[in-house]
Amino acid sequence: MIFSFSKYQGTGNDFVLVDDRTKTFPADNAELIERLCDRRFGIGADGLMLLRKHQELDFEMIYFNADGHRGSMCGNGGRCISRFAHDIGVVTKNHVRFMASDGVHEAIISPETVQLKMCDVSDIEAGEGYFYLNTGSPHYVKFELNVPELDVYSKGRKIRYNERFAKEGTNVNFVEAYPNGIFVRTYERGVEDETYSCGTGVTASALVASLIGVAEAEKSCRVETKGGNLLVHFERDLNGVKSEDGVPGFRNIWLEGPAVFVFKGETSL
Repeated sequence: MIFSFSKYQGTGNDFVLVDDRTKTFPADNAELIERLCDRRFGIGADGLMLLRKHQELDFEMIYFNADGHRGSMCGNGGRCISRFAHDIGVVTKNHVRFMASDGVHEAIISPETVQLKMCDVSDIEAGEGYFYLNTGSPHYVKFELNVPELDVYSKGRKIRYNERFAKEGTNVNFVEAYPNGIFVRTYERGVEDETYSCGTGVTASALVASLIGVAEAEKSCRVETKGGNLLVHFERDLNGVKSEDGVPGFRNIWLEGPAVFVFKGETSL
């Protein structure tokens, strides 16, 4: 069986995208998806996404991690699949709504960027030297010094597989305050390595930066990653539900950045 695919990337976070409106892709074959994402023996990607029909929305996003298993929300993936849907004519408007694993999302597509509305965040754990929150995927956020030189693989893996997180996993973000924003490096579960960028991780890190008062992040935060720059917009939900630690939540959160077509092709299943 031959099938067509497209490759997209958002700040270096890259994905195999498949138009699966006919539901012919073998989505239950984790070994196949893992092989397609393999960078030596397959197409190579941080994840694979299926675009499917939805009865009420513009489309549905089905996301798989590079290990072949269904993943939680992917922020850069959500931006890339919105661009993909527009490029192949599934949608012709610039403001789209789609279903993902964590609910309904909106995206605004322009020639330079795609803005993605993220889920509201109301439960933020303030631990000793770290924060833990869910921005569609679970994220451990820790501010460090000299993050560009950090051994993200070893330190991130140690936290991801510790006693608390080993079973379900967590993404681990190491963050450093820069003069005009923050710099973020992320160890991603499912990929089990550092990625060039992580949209939900960038979002989580920006919200934490706002909480602790770094980078003047009151309503937005500029974020630098190894793969490029992103911008996170948000509103502090001062009147909403607070976490058990008394930390206020956030609403109207948007992740903005490039979502770029790389190439398309065919491969055999």
